[in-house]
Amino acid sequence: MQTITVIGGSGELGGGLALRWAKAGIPVVIGSRDADRAAQVANDMNAAAGNDLARGMENYPAAEAGNIVVLAVKFEHHKTTLEELAPALKGKILVDTTVPLVPPKVMRVQLPEGGSAAVSAQRLLGPEVEVISAFQNISAAALKSDAEPECDVLVTGAKADTRQKVIELVEAAGFRGWHAGALENSAAPEALTSLLIFINKKYDSDHAGIRITGIDQD
Repeated sequence: MQTITVIGGSGELGGGLALRWAKAGIPVVIGSRDADRAAQVANDMNAAAGNDLARGMENYPAAEAGNIVVLAVKFEHHKTTLEELAPALKGKILVDTTVPLVPPKVMRVQLPEGGSAAVSAQRLLGPEVEVISAFQNISAAALKSDAEPECDVLVTGAKADTRQKVIELVEAAGFRGWHAGALENSAAPEALTSLLIFINKKYDSDHAGIRITGIDQD
């Protein structure tokens, strides 16, 4: 069975996804800059999931341990984290969840010079790593809730078969995933996050999301 590493697995997004995958029976590795912190998060996750499928490590060995690596770090740490982990990511799929939020104006779209964080990641890592973009529009509240999710996940990347592997992870986490085209299209879900933050504030919510309608997936 494949192992999923979550770099930034002690945060709300990374931790929420990792817990959902552990509950679904998928082995997960929590990556953190602090190995002790990662181990504690993994222990708590195992208790919550009722199994022992989570392990905690420092970021680099965590990246080495996973078949698929999910990057869930703040935009300010995006480039440096990728540079640090690049050798450990060769030959793997990297699922980049990063949103280019630049405080204090997080409700304003501020895409990076490369067009999107995911495109920047692919350029930095080169062709030996397949970068897939996903999970930008999932709120922490939706991850924590036991209710059926009311939001979908747009998955972008160069190869349809690789996108499909990530969509299967999306579904294992309890969400609906959609093929959304080339990695360059990741600019759209990355930008949408700032809109959703604004909508949450305007309408006093914490779980605004997106839904794709008009298509029968059955």
